[in-house]
Amino acid sequence: MGRAYQNKKESMAKTAGQKTRIYSRYGKEIYICAKGGVDPDGNLALRSLIARAKKDQVPAHVIERAIEKARGGGGEDYDTARYEGFGPGGCMVIVDCLTDNGNRTFTQVRQAFVKNDAKLGSPGTVGHMFEHQAVFVFDGDDDEAILELLMMADVDVTDVELEDGIISVFTPVSEFNNARTALTEAFPEIDFKVENLAFVPQTMTEISGEDIESFDKFLAALDDCDDVQNVYHNAEINE
Repeated sequence: MGRAYQNKKESMAKTAGQKTRIYSRYGKEIYICAKGGVDPDGNLALRSLIARAKKDQVPAHVIERAIEKARGGGGEDYDTARYEGFGPGGCMVIVDCLTDNGNRTFTQVRQAFVKNDAKLGSPGTVGHMFEHQAVFVFDGDDDEAILELLMMADVDVTDVELEDGIISVFTPVSEFNNARTALTEAFPEIDFKVENLAFVPQTMTEISGEDIESFDKFLAALDDCDDVQNVYHNAEINE
């Protein structure tokens, strides 16, 4: 599977403008999540999201403001929007958004596709080629031991991969909390590089030559859209 499932926040350059966009995206996501319960102890999804936000160095005041907004019951109303299509080199792409203006978001995402040798498709165009899974990535060198650990904890595991000293664990979405609990109890000092829900591609598409530059520009264009939360793709870069 490679590492294409990693959401785009992890590959963004750390410029001031991009940090601001990261904060904005987390703020939206925390606000939406907190509407289901503002107490992280009772809202496991919120607790996990706050942990990811802190790991991405989102300031505490951004997190607190989003939760307070949800507690007040007012604020913006955001809708989810998902776009699917083909990126440069024929790779498959899923773009997840949170928006308060669907027309604006569609226009911006469409322009990112049109201007970068990509093709926006209809809903379901490529979605069937991805699996929605819980993903955990951390340092390690014994994938078999991790698999045994999770199985002993009665966690339904889809796959465990080892690549270059990095272990990737994939489970059904419903097993997110069970898998995380099993791993953190066994390894209290574990540092997750990734711990989220993601669309994992079933197959990979190799990108090479001029398509690599086009693909980078395509991702950068999507990155510039504030409403874009996550981008999933099956591109495998061959340099």
